[in-house]
Amino acid sequence: MNSPQKSRELKYESLIGEMTLAEKAALMSGANFWNTKSIKRLGIPSIMLTDGPHGLRKQGGKADHLGLNKSLPATCFPTAATLANSWDVDLLKSVGKCLGKEAANEGVSVLLGPGLNIKRNPLCGRNFEYFSEDPYLSGKLAAAMIQGIQSEGVSACPKHFVANTQETYRMIIDEIVDKRALHELYLEGFRYAVQEGNPKTIMSSYNKINGVHANENQYLLQNVLTKDWEYDGLVVTDWGGNNNRVEGLIAGNALEMPSTNGMTDKDIVDAVNEGQIPESLLDKRVDTLLSLVYDTIPEKRRETDFTYEMHHQKAIEAACHSAVLLKNEGSVLPIKDKGKKIAIIGDFAKTPRYQGAGSSLIEPTKIDNFLDAAYQSQFNIAGYEKGYKRYGGKSIHLQKKACKLAEKVDIVLLFLGLDEGSEAEGVDRKHMKLADNQVELLEHIAQKNVDIVLILAGGSPVEMPFINKVKAILHGYLPGQGSGSALMKVISGEYNPSGKLAESYTLSYDDVVSSGYYPGRQLTAEHRESIYIGYRYYDTAKKEVLFPFGYGLSYTEFSYNDLKANEKEVSLIVTNSGNVYGEEIVQIYVKPLEREIFHAEKELKGFTKVRLDPRESKEVTIKLDDHTFSYYHAEENRWVVEKGAYEILACASSRDIRLKQEINIKGEKRSLPYKKGSLAVYEKCDLDTISSNDFEMLLGREMPASNWNTDKKLDREDIIEMAKHGGLFGQFVYLVMMFVRKLLKYLGKPIASNNVIFAMEMPFRSVARMSGGRINMEMLDGFIMIVNGNFWKGLIRLIRSRKK
Repeated sequence: MNSPQKSRELKYESLIGEMTLAEKAALMSGANFWNTKSIKRLGIPSIMLTDGPHGLRKQGGKADHLGLNKSLPATCFPTAATLANSWDVDLLKSVGKCLGKEAANEGVSVLLGPGLNIKRNPLCGRNFEYFSEDPYLSGKLAAAMIQGIQSEGVSACPKHFVANTQETYRMIIDEIVDKRALHELYLEGFRYAVQEGNPKTIMSSYNKINGVHANENQYLLQNVLTKDWEYDGLVVTDWGGNNNRVEGLIAGNALEMPSTNGMTDKDIVDAVNEGQIPESLLDKRVDTLLSLVYDTIPEKRRETDFTYEMHHQKAIEAACHSAVLLKNEGSVLPIKDKGKKIAIIGDFAKTPRYQGAGSSLIEPTKIDNFLDAAYQSQFNIAGYEKGYKRYGGKSIHLQKKACKLAEKVDIVLLFLGLDEGSEAEGVDRKHMKLADNQVELLEHIAQKNVDIVLILAGGSPVEMPFINKVKAILHGYLPGQGSGSALMKVISGEYNPSGKLAESYTLSYDDVVSSGYYPGRQLTAEHRESIYIGYRYYDTAKKEVLFPFGYGLSYTEFSYNDLKANEKEVSLIVTNSGNVYGEEIVQIYVKPLEREIFHAEKELKGFTKVRLDPRESKEVTIKLDDHTFSYYHAEENRWVVEKGAYEILACASSRDIRLKQEINIKGEKRSLPYKKGSLAVYEKCDLDTISSNDFEMLLGREMPASNWNTDKKLDREDIIEMAKHGGLFGQFVYLVMMFVRKLLKYLGKPIASNNVIFAMEMPFRSVARMSGGRINMEMLDGFIMIVNGNFWKGLIRLIRSRKK
């Protein structure tokens, strides 16, 4: 665990003593898009930060934060949503080590990842970058990846701290969440990542939390992160995520990215000179930055020993371990009879969907597609047909050719999934469905051939009304550049699938508890469901699901026996009762039997992955930690162990309970944080309709306004989209952007089209922040005047400010 920042003396006190106030302030923001500033006269070097939750996105040319411009080739590993299905901390650590090696090889000091925001809702456009709906699983996997990255002398940077649950209006949205849910769900994963992973850097999110910008939130950055968790690393803004530079500095932010070309340096200098902040506080932030710089400078690292081919093989291995077998009627998989005629249908077989979009877009060193792997195998491949247009739209011609091929074969391998425009940074999905043309193709093929193996691609759950029309479903998620080889290994039986879902799959989107109010309105995202997210809700409310949290099939069977549990650990014996090697993910849930306050029915509190030969048995022991029997007491602002009886459940999924044992926990007798009966909807988990009054009772305060005031003049805090409520010029700007967005979509450029939405939802202040100083605040104010209808006055101010 890190030593507390509050008691740490300045590590670089003498060096800081040689700096001028202007130099100290200058170090608090970047030199350009990806690098920190250097001070040559004092020998302080610059370091580089780059994107990269699942691969290195180092840009050698023109820089951007949305994946628009090319980056240097790097290994594209499976995304976090995929790796999470492995439930394998050793795998995550080894992938992290590979990422660290590639970063070190390119002279990168900080890799911006992993992402571990909680999957509150399946429509979040960036869910493919995040691990799970469960904070324990998210935190443990993130900690392992951080350890791997930092073993190579590179800093990891978990993100986005905290409660970034939607992409819509993410730069201005206020996440309204009760204190208990904030700590038990949204902060808990970060706690594990910080205390077990010990990251040198952490990234604050764009959004507000209960009215305060994340980067200026003293409660979160000081009380929680620094004091409670004893974090002494550096806090960096998300790119363009700085609102008030001085308030951010006070809260704990040490580095603003990207460069503002000195624009905010003056804010810090003025704040010190005017007595708003003591220079000693600035010295602490400078010391934190210098610690990061000198801990991660390339000169300190040993030679990296890897080849890209080695890492490509690791990407294949990771994808194999993360694939989830969701259905296997009649044991149609693996395909053992090599004489059976096989049709391969679907565009994703030839052009795989293997990663997401936005700041995590990797330029892979190579790409394996399934079609090539199939033709190189011993399978009897009868042919391939594209089947559908990738980005939607009906094609009778493609459909007929696919159906004609399906008639002639024994098995159809059908590749469907979400396209590149469906899930991306900056936008949320509109629904949980596959494209109509893909579903229609499946239904037509099912009339020609009943032996369909559906291979899905995508980083988020989808509805499956067609599930009874296919024999098997293999979900590869977004498996990285080794996609084709990995899927072939699983389908052929060379690898026995062991992945289990790190998120729940509902029958339809309407079953998602937050579906009625997600994404949030224009100003607020109301977390009315509180602690009831994912399986915590479905299992407590007894809702039927398509696939439960933790679910996944294997080509063998496992039995559980001899459960022994106490408050410190759980042990049991797991046996592979089948005839092939397999890996089983044992999940430990805790169920409180005596509840004084509302609880989820059960919560994940431990897991392990067991590797077993046929007929082999192993005893496994899973440790329980200090939070296993605790809840966060919103009145006392601390974790409290609730006394009483608990069931320890050894499970193969959240709904497949194999063994159980009751134990008693002494705990502590505390006054209740809620008045009995005052929160009936939460106590009964009757959340189909949660009124504003119910939610305000939970919050203990009134909710803020949730919609824009379209009558007021626009200012720096408003987003560009609001120009449609301004003067004629503002309305013209809005219409042009909407036209460009639709044109790009029509031209088959969904990622570029989505980036227009990103730009429209950016606050005016971020235009200056992201421009590298080419647009200053006075110029920005002139532009806003133009948008508001004061064209000539604003234009004159803009020109004068530009000259200045």
